[in-house]
Amino acid sequence: MAYLFNTDEDIRDMLAAIGESSIEALFQSIPESIRCSQPLNIPPGMSEIELQRRMQEIARSNTGLQDSVCFLGGGAYDHFIPATVDHLALRGEFYTSYTPYQPEVSQGNLQAMFEYETMICQLTGMDVSNASLYDGATAMVEAVLLCLAAQSSAGRSVVVVPENIHPEYRQVLETYFQFMDYSVRSVPCPDGRVDRAAWEAALDDSVGCAVLAQPNFFGVVEDMHELTESVRRAGAHVVAVVDLISLGILQRPADWGADVVVAEGQPLGNPLQFGGPYLGILACRNTFLRRVPGRIAGQTVDSQGQRCWVLTLQTREQHIRREKATSNICTNQGLLALRATIYLSLLGPQGLRETALHCAWKTQYLAEQ
Repeated sequence: MAYLFNTDEDIRDMLAAIGESSIEALFQSIPESIRCSQPLNIPPGMSEIELQRRMQEIARSNTGLQDSVCFLGGGAYDHFIPATVDHLALRGEFYTSYTPYQPEVSQGNLQAMFEYETMICQLTGMDVSNASLYDGATAMVEAVLLCLAAQSSAGRSVVVVPENIHPEYRQVLETYFQFMDYSVRSVPCPDGRVDRAAWEAALDDSVGCAVLAQPNFFGVVEDMHELTESVRRAGAHVVAVVDLISLGILQRPADWGADVVVAEGQPLGNPLQFGGPYLGILACRNTFLRRVPGRIAGQTVDSQGQRCWVLTLQTREQHIRREKATSNICTNQGLLALRATIYLSLLGPQGLRETALHCAWKTQYLAEQ
């Protein structure tokens, strides 16, 4: 970021533009009781070169991923990101026009969205994908909500969640449900696997959907067919939480019975970034098409018969439903979806398989240690 500051003249011009007389007037709505009353401990001003040196000095006190081995994960991983991803994603054509709300958004952005959605559908086996949500946890909540909304006429208001789902995902779901007429029913998972008897007992005619993770938070891969069949017999929908990299070697969620698939998109060419922003991925069957949050880009032809792209659906967005909107879309997700598209394009099917095999080998190696 450029080392630029506001001069007194700049400040006067900005205040005049918004009709205020002073900076202090901007904070009148904040009660005096919660304002900071003592001077901040801020050092004197520095020149640009002095500030750079100071920031580098502070940075050297940290230990970065380049200096040590990362054993953490849970949806955020230290994957290698080719320089091509940064080079293309930071081009001005994308970087300055990525707000994809307007129907007339640039053809380049629309095509990138369309390619992203196509790749996600190919990976998951689903019919449609959006572009896109904030992170994996909120994507899972959105998936649960659209499944329960589809079952509302039947009075189904319970979601069954095994304890091997990411704990933060479960916390986010419970936070949402505090203010809704829905409830969570947990199923124990001894040794990291779903207890089959408890799973069957949890499924009744009050259940609208069930969530399953493959692989789950503990890295366990289970046979999902029997679990999803139980959900089907109960008349409920299945939400799959997956690691998209793992789909280079594992069966697609559509093939084991998932209705909606969600994932954390950080491993797809997005850096760790101190915990975010990441990318929430949601794909589903056509049954849920008009309940999906976010943007869906489509391919068509223009008046001259040439191929072009359009925003096909954005049914839950703020500019359409206003105060009734139920979308949690953040516009910068368009850039993160673009990075995922570039990353997957660079890998290709064989590269994705090799990356998945490498991750599986590394996980097995660390477990054995």
